[in-house]
Amino acid sequence: MARQGDALENPVTGERIVFGRTTADSGGAVLSFAYFLPAGGSVPLAHVHPRQEERFEVVSGRARIRVGRRLLRASAGESVVVPRGTVHRLWNDGEDELQVLVEFRPAFRTEEGFEQLFGLARDGKLSRRGFPHPLQLAVMAREYRDEAQFPLVPTVVQRALIAPLAAIGVRRGYRAVDPRYTEVGPAPDREGGTGRRADQS
Repeated sequence: MARQGDALENPVTGERIVFGRTTADSGGAVLSFAYFLPAGGSVPLAHVHPRQEERFEVVSGRARIRVGRRLLRASAGESVVVPRGTVHRLWNDGEDELQVLVEFRPAFRTEEGFEQLFGLARDGKLSRRGFPHPLQLAVMAREYRDEAQFPLVPTVVQRALIAPLAAIGVRRGYRAVDPRYTEVGPAPDREGGTGRRADQS
Protein backbone atom coordinates (compact mmCIF):
# COMPACT_ATOMS: atom_id res chain seq x y z
CA MET A 1 0.00 0.00 0.00
CA ALA A 2 1.41 3.37 -1.04
CA ARG A 3 1.79 6.32 1.29
CA GLN A 4 2.13 10.00 0.51
CA GLY A 5 5.64 10.65 -0.79
CA ASP A 6 6.28 7.05 -1.87
CA ALA A 7 7.86 6.70 -5.30
CA LEU A 8 7.73 4.22 -8.17
CA GLU A 9 10.11 4.08 -11.12
CA ASN A 10 9.84 2.23 -14.41
CA PRO A 11 13.38 1.60 -15.71
CA VAL A 12 12.05 0.50 -19.10
CA THR A 13 10.01 3.58 -20.00
CA GLY A 14 11.69 6.10 -17.68
CA GLU A 15 8.38 6.97 -16.03
CA ARG A 16 8.35 8.01 -12.37
CA ILE A 17 5.49 8.47 -9.93
CA VAL A 18 5.51 10.20 -6.54
CA PHE A 19 2.25 9.62 -4.71
CA GLY A 20 0.33 12.58 -3.32
CA ARG A 21 -3.15 11.71 -2.10
CA THR A 22 -3.37 7.94 -1.96
CA THR A 23 -6.36 5.63 -2.15
CA ALA A 24 -6.23 5.08 1.61
CA ASP A 25 -5.95 8.81 2.32
CA SER A 26 -9.13 9.58 0.41
CA GLY A 27 -11.15 6.50 1.30
CA GLY A 28 -11.06 5.54 -2.37
CA ALA A 29 -12.48 8.83 -3.63
CA VAL A 30 -9.33 10.04 -5.40
CA LEU A 31 -5.78 9.05 -6.28
CA SER A 32 -3.27 11.77 -7.14
CA PHE A 33 0.43 11.70 -7.92
CA ALA A 34 3.24 13.61 -9.61
CA TYR A 35 4.12 11.92 -12.88
CA PHE A 36 7.48 12.38 -14.61
CA LEU A 37 8.16 11.40 -18.22
CA PRO A 38 11.53 11.82 -19.99
CA ALA A 39 11.97 13.64 -23.28
CA GLY A 40 10.74 11.50 -26.15
CA GLY A 41 8.67 9.33 -23.78
CA SER A 42 5.03 8.38 -23.80
CA VAL A 43 2.47 6.22 -22.07
CA PRO A 44 3.02 2.92 -23.92
CA LEU A 45 -0.56 2.41 -25.14
CA ALA A 46 -3.78 4.33 -25.73
CA HIS A 47 -6.37 3.10 -23.25
CA VAL A 48 -9.74 3.72 -21.61
CA HIS A 49 -10.77 4.10 -17.98
CA PRO A 50 -14.37 2.85 -18.14
CA ARG A 51 -15.47 4.19 -14.74
CA GLN A 52 -12.97 6.93 -13.87
CA GLU A 53 -12.25 10.51 -14.77
CA GLU A 54 -8.57 11.35 -15.21
CA ARG A 55 -7.13 14.86 -14.95
CA PHE A 56 -3.71 16.06 -16.10
CA GLU A 57 -2.23 19.35 -14.89
CA VAL A 58 1.13 20.21 -16.46
CA VAL A 59 3.68 21.46 -13.93
CA SER A 60 6.67 21.76 -16.27
CA GLY A 61 7.46 20.82 -19.84
CA ARG A 62 5.02 20.33 -22.70
CA ALA A 63 2.49 17.53 -23.08
CA ARG A 64 0.63 16.16 -26.07
CA ILE A 65 -2.55 14.37 -25.07
CA ARG A 66 -4.98 12.43 -27.19
CA VAL A 67 -8.51 12.69 -25.82
CA GLY A 68 -10.95 10.79 -27.99
CA ARG A 69 -10.44 12.12 -31.52
CA ARG A 70 -8.79 15.33 -30.35
CA LEU A 71 -5.04 15.84 -30.08
CA LEU A 72 -4.33 18.52 -27.47
CA ARG A 73 -1.18 20.29 -26.34
CA ALA A 74 -0.69 21.65 -22.84
CA SER A 75 2.10 23.60 -21.13
CA ALA A 76 2.84 24.54 -17.52
CA GLY A 77 -0.30 25.70 -15.71
CA GLU A 78 -2.71 24.12 -18.19
CA SER A 79 -5.01 21.18 -17.47
CA VAL A 80 -6.77 18.52 -19.52
CA VAL A 81 -9.66 16.40 -18.25
CA VAL A 82 -10.34 12.97 -19.72
CA PRO A 83 -13.96 11.89 -19.13
CA ARG A 84 -14.58 8.28 -18.18
CA GLY A 85 -14.87 5.92 -21.12
CA THR A 86 -12.71 8.12 -23.37
CA VAL A 87 -9.68 6.81 -25.28
CA HIS A 88 -6.55 8.74 -24.36
CA ARG A 89 -2.76 8.71 -24.40
CA LEU A 90 -0.03 11.05 -23.15
CA TRP A 91 3.30 12.03 -24.77
CA ASN A 92 6.15 14.30 -23.73
CA ASP A 93 6.01 16.95 -26.45
CA GLY A 94 9.12 18.85 -25.37
CA GLU A 95 12.87 18.50 -25.05
CA ASP A 96 12.92 18.38 -21.24
CA GLU A 97 11.40 16.07 -18.66
CA LEU A 98 7.63 16.44 -18.40
CA GLN A 99 6.04 16.76 -14.95
CA VAL A 100 2.30 16.37 -14.65
CA LEU A 101 -0.03 16.16 -11.68
CA VAL A 102 -2.38 13.26 -12.35
CA GLU A 103 -5.69 12.68 -10.59
CA PHE A 104 -8.09 9.75 -10.84
CA ARG A 105 -11.69 9.96 -9.55
CA PRO A 106 -12.60 7.55 -8.04
CA ALA A 107 -9.36 5.76 -7.21
CA PHE A 108 -10.51 2.12 -7.50
CA ARG A 109 -7.37 -0.10 -7.67
CA THR A 110 -5.33 2.15 -9.95
CA GLU A 111 -2.61 2.62 -7.33
CA GLU A 112 -2.15 -1.13 -7.05
CA GLY A 113 -2.08 -1.50 -10.82
CA PHE A 114 0.81 0.94 -11.13
CA GLU A 115 2.67 -0.87 -8.35
CA GLN A 116 2.32 -4.17 -10.21
CA LEU A 117 3.32 -2.83 -13.63
CA PHE A 118 6.34 -0.92 -12.36
CA GLY A 119 7.33 -3.93 -10.26
CA LEU A 120 7.40 -6.09 -13.38
CA ALA A 121 9.55 -3.45 -15.05
CA ARG A 122 12.08 -3.49 -12.22
CA ASP A 123 12.27 -7.28 -12.46
CA GLY A 124 13.00 -7.12 -16.19
CA LYS A 125 9.62 -8.57 -17.17
CA LEU A 126 8.55 -5.90 -19.66
CA SER A 127 9.43 -5.62 -23.33
CA ARG A 128 11.48 -2.70 -24.64
CA ARG A 129 8.19 -0.93 -25.42
CA GLY A 130 6.96 -1.41 -21.87
CA PHE A 131 4.54 -4.33 -22.29
CA PRO A 132 4.28 -7.48 -20.15
CA HIS A 133 4.26 -10.97 -21.66
CA PRO A 134 0.90 -11.45 -23.45
CA LEU A 135 -0.31 -13.97 -20.86
CA GLN A 136 0.75 -11.69 -18.02
CA LEU A 137 -1.08 -8.85 -19.74
CA ALA A 138 -4.23 -10.97 -20.06
CA VAL A 139 -4.16 -11.88 -16.37
CA MET A 140 -3.75 -8.23 -15.39
CA ALA A 141 -6.36 -7.02 -17.88
CA ARG A 142 -8.91 -9.35 -16.32
CA GLU A 143 -7.98 -8.31 -12.77
CA TYR A 144 -8.00 -4.56 -13.46
CA ARG A 145 -10.84 -4.40 -15.98
CA ASP A 146 -12.61 -1.69 -13.96
CA GLU A 147 -9.48 0.49 -14.05
CA ALA A 148 -8.28 0.20 -17.66
CA GLN A 149 -9.36 -1.39 -20.93
CA PHE A 150 -8.10 -1.52 -24.48
CA PRO A 151 -9.55 1.07 -26.88
CA LEU A 152 -12.03 0.51 -29.71
CA VAL A 153 -12.98 -3.07 -28.73
CA PRO A 154 -16.36 -3.39 -26.93
CA THR A 155 -16.11 -4.46 -23.30
CA VAL A 156 -18.07 -7.69 -23.79
CA VAL A 157 -15.76 -8.70 -26.66
CA GLN A 158 -12.65 -7.88 -24.63
CA ARG A 159 -13.81 -10.03 -21.76
CA ALA A 160 -14.59 -12.93 -24.07
CA LEU A 161 -11.14 -12.72 -25.67
CA ILE A 162 -9.19 -12.14 -22.46
CA ALA A 163 -10.84 -14.82 -20.29
CA PRO A 164 -9.29 -17.91 -21.94
CA LEU A 165 -5.86 -16.27 -22.21
CA ALA A 166 -5.98 -15.24 -18.56
CA ALA A 167 -6.94 -18.79 -17.55
CA ILE A 168 -3.92 -20.15 -19.44
CA GLY A 169 -1.73 -17.47 -17.85
CA VAL A 170 -2.81 -18.42 -14.34
CA ARG A 171 -2.12 -22.09 -15.05
CA ARG A 172 1.37 -21.14 -16.20
CA GLY A 173 2.08 -19.21 -13.02
CA TYR A 174 1.34 -15.61 -13.99
CA ARG A 175 -0.22 -13.52 -11.24
CA ALA A 176 -2.11 -10.25 -11.43
CA VAL A 177 -0.99 -9.23 -7.93
CA ASP A 178 2.49 -9.95 -6.61
CA PRO A 179 2.68 -8.86 -2.95
CA ARG A 180 6.37 -7.99 -3.38
CA TYR A 181 5.42 -5.09 -5.60
CA THR A 182 3.14 -3.41 -3.09
CA GLU A 183 6.14 -2.42 -0.96
CA VAL A 184 7.21 1.00 -2.20
CA GLY A 185 9.40 3.61 -0.57
CA PRO A 186 9.81 7.38 -0.30
CA ALA A 187 11.17 9.37 -3.19
CA PRO A 188 14.89 10.16 -2.90
CA ASP A 189 15.37 13.82 -2.02
CA ARG A 190 16.80 16.15 -4.64
CA GLU A 191 19.78 17.02 -2.41
CA GLY A 192 21.20 13.53 -2.70
CA GLY A 193 19.81 12.21 0.57
CA THR A 194 19.54 8.59 1.49
CA GLY A 195 15.79 8.08 1.24
CA ARG A 196 14.95 4.51 0.22
CA ARG A 197 14.12 4.21 -3.47
CA ALA A 198 11.15 2.27 -4.75
CA ASP A 199 13.34 -0.50 -6.19
CA GLN A 200 15.24 -1.20 -2.97
CA SER A 201 14.35 -3.53 -0.15
